[in-house]
Amino acid sequence: MKAPLFWFSAPHKPAWQARLLAPLGWLYAQATARRLKKRGTAAACPVICIGNINAGGTGKTPMVIAVVERLKARGLKCICVSRGYGGQMKGPIQVAADHQACDVGDEPLLIAAFTETIVAQDRAAGVRMAEDMGADVIIMDDGFQNPSVVKDISVVVVDAWKGFGNARVIPAGPLREPVEAGLKRADMVLSIGPDRAQDRFAKLWSDRIAIPHIRGRLEPLPTGMPWAGLPCLAFAGIGHPEKFFETLRNMGANVLRGEALKDHQPLTEVLMKRLEIEAQMLNAQLVTTEKDAVRLPDSFRRKVLTVPVRLQIDDWSVFDAAFEEAEQQKSKSTKPS
Repeated sequence: MKAPLFWFSAPHKPAWQARLLAPLGWLYAQATARRLKKRGTAAACPVICIGNINAGGTGKTPMVIAVVERLKARGLKCICVSRGYGGQMKGPIQVAADHQACDVGDEPLLIAAFTETIVAQDRAAGVRMAEDMGADVIIMDDGFQNPSVVKDISVVVVDAWKGFGNARVIPAGPLREPVEAGLKRADMVLSIGPDRAQDRFAKLWSDRIAIPHIRGRLEPLPTGMPWAGLPCLAFAGIGHPEKFFETLRNMGANVLRGEALKDHQPLTEVLMKRLEIEAQMLNAQLVTTEKDAVRLPDSFRRKVLTVPVRLQIDDWSVFDAAFEEAEQQKSKSTKPS
């Protein structure tokens, strides 16, 4: 479902639809608060949750990959645990090379290229499996509102341009829980976007953020592909497809058309054949994101170009300090008395 426009009206001046639906949003928030009172399972190693308080995509997967690469550079064994949204396997199961997106979801398939990844609808069971596999650190992809596992570090990821929308809870707004309630349980906020978006985010939300705020931006990896002037038909089934189209334009590509798909939408043979025919009529190259590419039918993998992007964090010091403290706390708790 596409997010309604009134979700992103000004926080200080919500649209009439948001005011009308506010009582339902209050009920949703109360249900979330009650669920979060449950006690979770604590792991022997640090557990880092990369989550959000917005419904939909905010850039969690790039942050998971960035954290994995940073911690693996320290020589740590990182294992990611994901619910596997869009996949049919309940798990817990380790993502393997022969799995497809319909089995384990597209995000776990992408993350598995960087580190061992477990799909588990029961996140606590997934964490126990990661411990059995010898994890030094467990990284949870999403699950900030899931109380079944105790988190040692929680990072709330937010799109810098859209922020927290109108600051209302579903269905009155885009939030799973109120801003203040969510950030109270978090250790830091990561806003992702270019400088202009970051400035807008700070102007609207800085007075509501009482925890460390770090900034990041998505940058395409240089692949040697000459994008300048290349006619493209771009398609994306991510949280904010328009951001991908803008990235292509910034790289110099001539985006003749952008097909915005639903988040995690299956790339069926019928859909891809339609896009292929349209691209041929436009004399354009089909282009998509890394996350979408793992859902491509085998017959189209060589026909579609992929744009890999990586998250660049302005300053890792807040995260590094939080992780070192979490390591120390775990070390103390596991020492024999």
